[in-house]
Amino acid sequence: MNNYRSSFAGVLPLVIKNIIIINGIIWLAQFVLLSRGGIDLSTYFGLHFPASHDFRIYQLVTYMFLHDPYSFSHVFFNMFAVFMFGRTLEQVWGPKRFLSYYLVTGIGAGLIQLLVVFIRAQAVMPQEMFPLISSVTVGASGAVFGILLAFGMLFPNAELFIIPFPFPIKAKWFVIGYGLLELVFGVANRSGDNVAHFAHLGGMLFGIFMILYWKNKDKRHGRHY
Repeated sequence: MNNYRSSFAGVLPLVIKNIIIINGIIWLAQFVLLSRGGIDLSTYFGLHFPASHDFRIYQLVTYMFLHDPYSFSHVFFNMFAVFMFGRTLEQVWGPKRFLSYYLVTGIGAGLIQLLVVFIRAQAVMPQEMFPLISSVTVGASGAVFGILLAFGMLFPNAELFIIPFPFPIKAKWFVIGYGLLELVFGVANRSGDNVAHFAHLGGMLFGIFMILYWKNKDKRHGRHY
């Protein structure tokens, strides 16, 4: 792994830097367009259910670059996680593999979210179906959870300090615990909970598939990371 340069720019690998910049610019554009002109970019680029007339296939990519325009914390904490964990992965994998991983886990998270909406729509009364299939998903969280999963698999014994715990937690236990919490919250499906918990799990699931595939491929070619 290469040593980071002392400047702040030096700790930002190419893909990480561009992901953060793009998400920041798009969030700002969302906020300005919605607050000043009433134009909601999520109508066009957020992930809609396929039964919706607003659904477009490209939304499986674009949705992960949008966030809640009235919640700076939404984009900030997602990008902070990308910065904290993704920079190490990009240093290990290189920009091409990391970008592929980020996009695939984000797309995979969107596919799982659509699948969950479809399954839930089959189990509700017709009058309850519309709010489900008209929902819009935005955010980089699916890809972020893929990054967390990868960090936990590649550096399982790395010690993390997580607020509010006053002691370090090994990355593997943090990832497992976080994943279990997302599963519990997703199954509970509490009223008013607008977090796409199964999208988070989808990012982790596709992350596992990609890492195992790469490990087998690298093993056949005698490469290790």
